[in-house]
Amino acid sequence: MKTKLERFACDLILAPLAPLAGLMGFWWGAYALLPETWIPFVAIAGLLAGILADIFWLKKLLDHRLGLPLWVAVFLFYSIGVFGLFMGLPVFNAALAIPAGFVVGSRLAAENADQLRVRKAAQRMAWFTTAVLTFICAASALIALASSSTAGDLRGMLGLGFEITQSMIIGLTLVGGAALLVVGWGLTVASVRITYSFLQRKI
Repeated sequence: MKTKLERFACDLILAPLAPLAGLMGFWWGAYALLPETWIPFVAIAGLLAGILADIFWLKKLLDHRLGLPLWVAVFLFYSIGVFGLFMGLPVFNAALAIPAGFVVGSRLAAENADQLRVRKAAQRMAWFTTAVLTFICAASALIALASSSTAGDLRGMLGLGFEITQSMIIGLTLVGGAALLVVGWGLTVASVRITYSFLQRKI
């Protein structure tokens, strides 16, 4: 049986999926196949279709404990979406480790897992989230290095009075990417353990 907190959190994670998928899927489908003037209307239709899907099927999904393969797909969906939303800046992708850890921690609490299993599950989940984040960071680095405007963008954003060289961009990418991976790993492990400990007291 799910706790109210677990059900609420899963609702927050799953509810946007169908509307977002409908919006983006219909948008790009209309962009590829239909005249430009039709695109907004088709995109809105996709959004409404996703909302209807939530109304009819979300409650049924929440009544069951979903399998990990589905949660993996959800994590990948959000990873790609957040990467695109923030225009290739991978910082916010690290925050996805928190809901990912919550899902694993809540499952472990429901199964009354021991501490050894919790520790191993947290490490496995951290490997997964960090691997995905590594690909996101690599894609972001390729975009930054390939763009001729990256140096100017960084200079304006940080208010720097000197020129940004390509070697500086590479160094910043390597150091920043490594730090982000460490943060993502720590957030995943912490989220699993904190969720497990908190929900264990509620069950």
